[in-house]
Amino acid sequence: MNAKIPQPVHESYRNHRRQLFWQIILPMALTVILCLALIVLINIAAFRDGGDVARWAAVSTIWIVIPIMIGLVIVLALLAGLVYLMAKLLHVTPRYTGLAQEYVHKAALSIKRGADAVVKPVFFIEGLGASIRAFLGRK
Repeated sequence: MNAKIPQPVHESYRNHRRQLFWQIILPMALTVILCLALIVLINIAAFRDGGDVARWAAVSTIWIVIPIMIGLVIVLALLAGLVYLMAKLLHVTPRYTGLAQEYVHKAALSIKRGADAVVKPVFFIEGLGASIRAFLGRK
């Protein structure tokens, strides 16, 4: 039950292991070390004998707001692009929307005419029955 599975030794596996270290593990480790160093530096600067906490609070607020502003700039660019495309589309569509509106109007008239034709015999029979009852004096 303690059989060992042999590890591949071909060139692509060695390349994968080397790239795993240089392209994933090393950048992640450097980023973690940099973040920890910044945390320590900020704590030393902010809380050392009479440090200016209000200034560091303002700096922190700026760092919180920057990603939101970048996101909003992207949304603004998308919205401006959509407005531009709608302006271009409105120059093309009146001809086709008028044609489509005409076809929809014709279809609505045909549907109304068909629905009226379907219920006309029923209304005729009901009206005839009501006339006969009124003539004979029954309710």
